[in-house]
Amino acid sequence: MGLWRAARLGMGLRALGTCRRSCSAAGSAPELYDVIISGGGMVGTAMACALAQDHNLAGKRILLLETGNKKTVTQLPKTYSNRVSALTPGSLLLLNSVGAWDHISSMRYKPFKRMQVWDDCSDALITFDKGDLMEDMGFVVENDVVLSALSKQLEAAADRVEVLYRSRVVKYTWPEAYQSPEANPWVQVALDDGKTLQTKLLIGADGQKSTVRESAGIQTVRWQYDQSAVVATLHLAEPTDNNVAWQRFLVTGPIAMLPLSDTLSSLVWSTSHQHASDLVSMDQETFVDSINSAFWSNENHSELVDTASSMFRSALSFLNPTGTSVRQLPPSVAHIDPQSRAMFPLGLGHATKYVGHRVALIGDAAHRVHPLAGQGVNLGFGDVASLSQHLSEAAFSGKDLGSTTYLNAFETERQRHNIPIMAAIDLLKRLYSTKSPPLVLLRSLGLQATNALPPIKVNYICHYVRPLPRVMQMYVFFKNVVTQSTTVCETLLCAIGCRVSPTKYTVTPLDNIFFEAL
Repeated sequence: MGLWRAARLGMGLRALGTCRRSCSAAGSAPELYDVIISGGGMVGTAMACALAQDHNLAGKRILLLETGNKKTVTQLPKTYSNRVSALTPGSLLLLNSVGAWDHISSMRYKPFKRMQVWDDCSDALITFDKGDLMEDMGFVVENDVVLSALSKQLEAAADRVEVLYRSRVVKYTWPEAYQSPEANPWVQVALDDGKTLQTKLLIGADGQKSTVRESAGIQTVRWQYDQSAVVATLHLAEPTDNNVAWQRFLVTGPIAMLPLSDTLSSLVWSTSHQHASDLVSMDQETFVDSINSAFWSNENHSELVDTASSMFRSALSFLNPTGTSVRQLPPSVAHIDPQSRAMFPLGLGHATKYVGHRVALIGDAAHRVHPLAGQGVNLGFGDVASLSQHLSEAAFSGKDLGSTTYLNAFETERQRHNIPIMAAIDLLKRLYSTKSPPLVLLRSLGLQATNALPPIKVNYICHYVRPLPRVMQMYVFFKNVVTQSTTVCETLLCAIGCRVSPTKYTVTPLDNIFFEAL
């Protein structure tokens, strides 16, 4: 009888142990990450690289979710992509800091040393070149090349950042800002394969139709422009140095030509939907003639405006002989790459806030702009530089990465930068969409006055070069406006330690080479 009881007791204990193990497995909590980035485009992947490179975030669990396949370029195609970005020097420094620029340099890119912008309805123009600030104004890179370089860098950081490709989020569950101790405090991320993850901070980098933004209940201010952009790869009539970025404000919208190589350029032509459709469908010869005419024709000039502009320009030349610029003629286009023509609609969008409880938005998820200033991805990279800095400071201080203190600081910093730029871009788009003589005259005089006053242009470029840390912007402005003494500027930097925070920017040899190239 005793043996029977012992056997029954042993069976009961084994069953209880089995039940406990199965119940524990069934009720186990989802994997917890410190940061999950939703969206593996250029901005989202750059964010993952930036966090991976930060020593203060070592040991943190970081995950990048991307719905598409891994983007790597093993061998560059002979034809260039029609989707390119004009990266600012600030974006270059960010890409260099995360180790991606070396990969880009080993593939292909084209620097430009001058920008020329002029009006379709007058002779007014403005130029930016190395005499205003720096050796290279910007760098034209195919989007696929940038993304491939960042993806390669993520491979090297596989021990610090996990990446899930072909992963689609079906639901986000948000914690309450004020809740009971028993409630789950993290963001829940449900994937289409049935897996559920949780994170202390969710970063939305999932584009202008951001599901993170919509799920978080963050409102946006948005409107569509009555315009589409036509892109194409252009073959120039003859080889040149091709180191100038050209843009002309037409009444129907701006047209821009960005250098890709000595013989190739990339077209971005913003115009009405109907005209864009016509441009995409017309034969190649007519399309090429339309491009050349758009850059060269003076049919919209007004004799009154030209006379007034000429007198004003003469007065400016008398007051400031060194402030005037020499007009260059854009190159002629011979033909285009077959199948390179495409069009996409344009609009403006801005999230009313960039952060919420355990969520932050970056890139197009937070803001969308007209391409006339080429600032889209550069604003996104600026978000990456800023958010990574504030998260690094939070980690350095031992704080929660989802802390509203640091997220709010990021939001304030970026909105103070992004909103004025977005407003200026929208204003320019509207100002140059009319042939009204009074407005044409007003904008022509304003453009010429800006062109003749170097400090104004330098101030513009100090915004243009971001995401440079503020100390480097001070260096640029001080060196070019206040003094030409490099020694004084370097002394100033040394006096303040060349640092923004205990965890951020130290001037590197690359920076010294870049800014001392003049």
